[in-house]
Amino acid sequence: MNLKSLLMPAISAWWLSPQRLAGQRRSAERQRCQRAEPHQVHYFHQVDDPYSALMVQCLPQLRQRYDIDVRSHLVSPPAADAAPDRERLIAYSRRDAAWLAQQQGLNFEDTGQQPTSLEIEKNSAQLVHLIESQQFEHHSSELVQALWSSASSSSQILPSASPVQVQTHLAMSDALRRRLGHYSGSMLYYAGEWYWGLDRLHHLEERLQALGAARADTKGFMFEPEAATHWEQAAPGSSVDFYFSFRSPYSAIAAHRLFALTKGTNIQVRLRYVLPMVMRGLAVPKSKRMYISLDAAREARRLNVPFGRVCDPVGKPTERGLALMPLAEARGVGQAYVLSFMQGVWAEGLNAGSDKGLRHITTRAGLAWPEVCAALQDDAWRISAEASRVEMLGLGLWGVPSFKVGDTAVWGQDRMAAVDMALHQSTSLPAAPAFDKENKRFS
Repeated sequence: MNLKSLLMPAISAWWLSPQRLAGQRRSAERQRCQRAEPHQVHYFHQVDDPYSALMVQCLPQLRQRYDIDVRSHLVSPPAADAAPDRERLIAYSRRDAAWLAQQQGLNFEDTGQQPTSLEIEKNSAQLVHLIESQQFEHHSSELVQALWSSASSSSQILPSASPVQVQTHLAMSDALRRRLGHYSGSMLYYAGEWYWGLDRLHHLEERLQALGAARADTKGFMFEPEAATHWEQAAPGSSVDFYFSFRSPYSAIAAHRLFALTKGTNIQVRLRYVLPMVMRGLAVPKSKRMYISLDAAREARRLNVPFGRVCDPVGKPTERGLALMPLAEARGVGQAYVLSFMQGVWAEGLNAGSDKGLRHITTRAGLAWPEVCAALQDDAWRISAEASRVEMLGLGLWGVPSFKVGDTAVWGQDRMAAVDMALHQSTSLPAAPAFDKENKRFS
């Protein structure tokens, strides 16, 4: 056992603890009051990002609900290391945003293509002018909807910033986003914490309400967090393909939710394990790792999933963990083993790269240690992991956790509602995109 695996559980337990977070929030509020500043929320808008097209529609209502000062910034798309499979991400974002808009009563349609560079340039110039003239919330929603609509462009003619002004604004906004610790668009930042789009807006609202920043008539949240559903009435013969990685904290959360929702039903969960991105040669920037860990901890607390005392299973621990998947499934304890492994490395700080840690994980799942030792010598799991990766990519999905039900393929532990709808044979669901062989892209 190396020094890192010894220290990491204690360090992560502190870093991801609600106590540290509460202390950070108290300190931020103290400083705000001492400076007599308003509650200031920063919004980072990416012109060609569908999730930003949804978020910008919510800003006026957010301001109406809370006594806040919203500062908007136009930013560039994430760098290549933060979006390693950009084509799939772009195509998926459009159809996912269209589905999310349908669920939440917002406006967005997936036209099957991104705005052109000229359209983005024009939209950016108009939005920068709106920001600099402090009119962003009054006109930005109409401009953004026109950009993404298959209908005609906006009927409203607005002044535009010059190309130099746009580039200067983008450079300053990108630098601010980077300094504050993020990399993406559709992000809200308030006093040390980040909130991504509609899916995390309720966390920001909860915080503002706790600070007494809500206006008198504000009740609940603009968009309630996805609630647990009951899947007993799923169609006979239903199945869910669950694509996951042992190194993905969101996979750990999704596994707990999925297995709990399908327990006692006739729904078959097919376990499709893949190697983590970083073990496939795809680097993940520090800002992305930091945000994911803090956000996963926040979501785990909301969903009562064990999380926080981490011993990163990257490398040998994950390989050893995956080597035992065929054995666990053959013994009928595949789900129990996945849960035990996830809890061990993400909540209990167990080192799955050591025999002691792995033995604790496997024994709890009902596997005999002699069989475990034998299975660790078999590399056949690599074939299954690669097949799952290729299958996942073919669905237009690039990361985990992902799910497939019939023709529906969705990404993220936030999309259990889409899985639920597919299992109940609803028709208003995002379908897997087609691959355009001529242009070599997903549409």
